[in-house]
Amino acid sequence: MAKLYFHYSTMNAGKSTILLQASHNYRERGMKTYLLTARLDDRAGAGRIASRIGIGAEADMFDEGSDMVAMIRGRMANGPLACVFVDEAQFLTRDQVWQLARVVDDLRVPVMCYGLRVDFRGELFPGSAALLALADEMREVRTICHCGKKATMVVRKGPDGRAMTDGAQVQIGGNETYESLCRRHWREAVGDGA
Repeated sequence: MAKLYFHYSTMNAGKSTILLQASHNYRERGMKTYLLTARLDDRAGAGRIASRIGIGAEADMFDEGSDMVAMIRGRMANGPLACVFVDEAQFLTRDQVWQLARVVDDLRVPVMCYGLRVDFRGELFPGSAALLALADEMREVRTICHCGKKATMVVRKGPDGRAMTDGAQVQIGGNETYESLCRRHWREAVGDGA
């Protein structure tokens, strides 16, 4: 039975690694997968999903104007798909999440989405909000704060290394820009002390 999955976490939890491993497991058994990633995030190169541990794979790219059903149907014209994997799912629009739900319901293809739950301000990304509302199953990918507690928040660091509290929701970056923290240390970093 096909389902829409949302695997979420903060930065540097290993979401892309898990996605690539899961796709590999399907392909190792002779099943075809379809990988998609946000055009917006080209840190690994355009059309590439890569992990910090050094593994990667080519992927088709989506942006806010992409029709996910049309893309997946187009890929299915080349043969059956066992699963669709979407990296950087926080960048999906609400409509695109509904399109992925239609892929699951109407085309009966499982869709596994991997992405951030909240931004550096502690606010949901639109794609993540829609996935939290529509996903059949949600799984938290855990990472830790410097104190050892589970990290649930992320700060964006400014040029001075201090946590920023405003700015555009989206700014592509890695360890040089973002740090995953527990809620208490996030609050301290952004100046929300008790």
